[in-house]
Amino acid sequence: MKAHQNSLESKVYIVGAGPGDPDLLTLKAQKLLAAADVILFADSLIPEQLLQFCREDAEIIPTADKTLEEILPLMIERVRSQQKSLVRLQSGDPSLYSATHEQMQLLAEAEIPFEVIPGISAFQAAAAKLNIELTVPGVVQTIILTRISGRTEVPEKEELASLAAHQASLCLYLSARHVEKAQAKLLEHYPPETPVAICFRIGWPDEKIRLVSLEQMAECTQQEDLMRTTLYVISPALSTAKGRSRLYNPEYSRLFRQ
Repeated sequence: MKAHQNSLESKVYIVGAGPGDPDLLTLKAQKLLAAADVILFADSLIPEQLLQFCREDAEIIPTADKTLEEILPLMIERVRSQQKSLVRLQSGDPSLYSATHEQMQLLAEAEIPFEVIPGISAFQAAAAKLNIELTVPGVVQTIILTRISGRTEVPEKEELASLAAHQASLCLYLSARHVEKAQAKLLEHYPPETPVAICFRIGWPDEKIRLVSLEQMAECTQQEDLMRTTLYVISPALSTAKGRSRLYNPEYSRLFRQ
């Protein structure tokens, strides 16, 4: 159902598009896309299928070839001068590696109202595709979301090898171009046979998932040429190890079951 163009408040809606599957958009994201006057669309990171929810007369602006200095004036012009509603469609969830921090700062400085709408992250979609829980009792209870240093530096205290020492379920974003370096740092603490899921374009029509050992991680990435939009899940939960939550254990009493 298409909403009337004046049903949305004139402001910027920073919307998480999820990993790429249109069915994984939140209901709120769909409603905003169906009602917004303008869509700023991160076209290098989001499949065009997500635009199916937009109004036929909506202004669609691809942003892959634009800098923040070009995008911000577009937001200000459409919202302040033209009193339009604008969706900034971001890949995944805006709270993770989405470059929304600087956008929000500049919008606040320009006194342009905005709202952030969360989306499903690639690590969640990957776990679902792999049919695993990343926190298996007795096996692993911590999830680390991180990346390796590249053009964007990682603080020294968050260096990959130090995080690998926890041997938690580690989800590695934005690291395919430095996969050999990442593999070497992970091998400092994880056993070589640790299972790794290499997840390329999760939720896209051309998605690929490869399950390999940690010692094969770099070789597989390079052979498959998986350089962009690739997530690595390194986790003991990917093995056949068994564990059981106490939540539904008959010996465990809780508020709703004595």
